[in-house]
Amino acid sequence: PRRGRTTTAALLLPAALLAVVAVHLGLGASGVGTGDIVAHLLGRGDPFTGDVLVGSRLPRTLTGLVVGAALGVAGALLQGATRNPLAAPDTLGVNGGAYLAVVAVAFTGVSLGPLPAGAAAFLGGLAAMSVVHLLTRGGVLTAGRVLLAGATVALATTACAAFLQILDTQATQGLFFWGNGTLLQSELTRPLVVGALVAVLVCCAPLLARPLDLLALGDETARAMGVRVERIRPATLLLAVVLSAAAVSLAGPIGFVGLIAPVALRSLGIRHHAALLPLSALLAAVVVLSADSAAQLAFPASAGHGELPVGIVTALIGGPVFMLLARRIRTGDADTGAAVVVGDGLRRGSYALFLGGALLTLAGAVLLGLRIGDADVGWADIGAFVVGAGPDAASGVLGYRLPRVLVAAVAGACLALAGTAVQSVVRNPLAEPSLIGVTGGASLGAVFVIAAVPSAPLVALPLAAAVGGVAALAVVVLVARGPRDERRRTGLDPTRVVLVGLGASATATALVNVLVIGSQMNIAGALTWLAGSTYAKDTTALGWLAVPAVAAVLLVLAARAVDLLALGDELPRALGMDLGRVRLLVLGAGAVMAAGTAAAVGAVGFVGLLAPHLARRLVGTGTLRVAPVAALLGATLVVVADALGRWLLAPVEIPVGIVTAVIGAPYLIWLLRRRGPA
Repeated sequence: PRRGRTTTAALLLPAALLAVVAVHLGLGASGVGTGDIVAHLLGRGDPFTGDVLVGSRLPRTLTGLVVGAALGVAGALLQGATRNPLAAPDTLGVNGGAYLAVVAVAFTGVSLGPLPAGAAAFLGGLAAMSVVHLLTRGGVLTAGRVLLAGATVALATTACAAFLQILDTQATQGLFFWGNGTLLQSELTRPLVVGALVAVLVCCAPLLARPLDLLALGDETARAMGVRVERIRPATLLLAVVLSAAAVSLAGPIGFVGLIAPVALRSLGIRHHAALLPLSALLAAVVVLSADSAAQLAFPASAGHGELPVGIVTALIGGPVFMLLARRIRTGDADTGAAVVVGDGLRRGSYALFLGGALLTLAGAVLLGLRIGDADVGWADIGAFVVGAGPDAASGVLGYRLPRVLVAAVAGACLALAGTAVQSVVRNPLAEPSLIGVTGGASLGAVFVIAAVPSAPLVALPLAAAVGGVAALAVVVLVARGPRDERRRTGLDPTRVVLVGLGASATATALVNVLVIGSQMNIAGALTWLAGSTYAKDTTALGWLAVPAVAAVLLVLAARAVDLLALGDELPRALGMDLGRVRLLVLGAGAVMAAGTAAAVGAVGFVGLLAPHLARRLVGTGTLRVAPVAALLGATLVVVADALGRWLLAPVEIPVGIVTAVIGAPYLIWLLRRRGPA
C-alpha cells in the first residue's frame, strides 16, 4: 500500500504543480490572463503580453518554484536529522537567522548580488542553528526542548530585525513585505541564479536518503549498520541551512512550508527519504504557488489593496497545522510536579530588604524616564516640577513624559503578574503571555476594531483586546490538553502549552497582517504598535489599565491557591481543590492582565518572563512574596526600556517592545542553556 501511495503521489504532484503554475502565471494586475499567455506561447500573442510574461510573471512563478523546492527539501532533511516531526527552517530559527543577516547587510547600504546575499543568509542561518545546538547540548534531547530553543532564537532574531526596520523609516514598507515573505521579482536574474544553486543541492539531497532512513531507527542502530552519525547529521543540517538561506535571500522568510510538506507526505505513509525528499520539493512548491495565488485573488491589485505577502498566507495555513501537530507530540513534561523555579527561603528582614530595594530601583527608573529624551531636562527642573514650579518649557516636557512613564510602570507591573499567573498554572519557565498566544490574540482583537470599526468608541479597543487575549488562551489550553487517554494519565503538559501557543501566536500575527493590509492601515504605525509602544500615551491609557490592575489584585488575593498549583495535581486534589476551576480562573486573570495591557501599549513581550524569574530567584517561590517584587521589577523594566527607546536614537523612538525583546531574548537563551525547558 505504501508503494502504491508513493507512486500515486509521484504522478499527481507533478500534474498538480503544472496546473498551479498555469493558474499562477495568469494572475496579476496587468489584465493578462492565462488564455493570453497560452496564445503568446503559441505565437499568436502581442508584444505587451510577452513583456508582462518575462518582466513579472515568470520571475514570480520561478521564485515560487525555487523557494518551495528549497524549503520542502530543507524541512524533510531537518525532520530526518533530528527525528522531530515539528522541525523546519522556521521552527528551528534558521529562517530567522538568515533573515536577520540579510536585513543587517541591507541596513548598512551594501548592495549584494544573488550569491553574496545567499552567503550572508547562510552565515546567519548557520549561526542561528549553532545557537540552537548550544542551547540543547547536554541533557535529554527532547522534541520540546529543541523546538523551544528554536523559538527562542527566532524571537531574538526577529526582535533584532524589527529594530533595524524601525530605524530604516524610509524603507519600512519594503522591509515589511519582504520580511513576511514575498515572491515579487523585477527580473529573471535572481531566481535563475539562486534556482540553479537550489537545483544542484536538491539533486544532492537523495545521497543522504539511506543514512536518514537508518537514523530514524536510532543512533545506535544506525551506527551498527555502518552510518557515521557524527558526519551524516552535521552534513544534513548544513545542507538544510544552505537551502533555507537560498530561499530567504530570494523571497524573505516564508514560514511553515518546510513543515507542512514533509508532514503531509509522512501522514500518507511515505517515509523513505528516497521518495520523501523529491516529493517534498514538489508539494512545497505547490503550497507556495497556491498560497501566492490565493493572496492575489483575495487582494487583487486592481481593487486598490496592498500586496499580501505569501508568507502571511502560509502562516495562516501552517499555524493551525503546527498547533494540531504539537497536540500529538510527547514532550515528557506533563505533571512534573515541581515549580518552575525553586528559590531559597528568606527571612522576613531579607524579604523586606529586597522589596525596599525594588521600590528604590523603580523610583530611580521613573526619575531616569523623566530626565532623558530628545528634549533636555535637568534634575533641578524635575524637582521644581514636583513642587509645582519651574520653567514653562520644562514643565510642558515633564507634563508629557509623566503620564507616559506611569503608563509604562503600570503596564510592566501587569505584564509581570500575568507571567506569574501563567507560569504558575503550566509550570513552565517559558509560559509568558506573548509565547502562549495571549498577546497575539489581544493584538488581533484590537486591530480588528481599528480596521473594521474605525468609528467605534475608545472603550471598544481594550474590550476587544481582552476578548481576543482570553479567547486565544482558551483555544491554546483546549488544544494543548491532548488526547483524552493521555490527559487522564498525565494532565496538562507544560511544554505542549507553549508549543501550541507558538502556533496560535503565528496565526494571530498573520491575521493581524491581513487586517493591516486589507484596511490599508499605515504599516509603519502598525509595526510600531505591534512592537509595543508608549508613544504619546496619556492618562486615558491609565484608565484602560484599570481592569488589568484589578485582575492583578485578585491574583494576589488568591495567592494560596496559586501556590498549590505549583505542587502538581495530587496534593491539591487531596486538599479538596477543584483544579480545573482554579486553573481556569488563574489563567483567565493572567489573560485579562496581558490582554488589557496590550490594548494600552501594544504587544510588549518578555516582561512576563523576566520579572517573575528574577523575583523567584531573589525571594523564593511563595506568590505573596513573588508577586509584589515581580510587579516592581516588571514596572522598572518597562520604564527603563521606554526611557532607552526615547534616548538612544533621539529624536527617533525605538518601541518599548523592541527594547524589552532585545533585553529579554539573551536572558531567555541563558535560562534555556542553564536549566533546559524540557
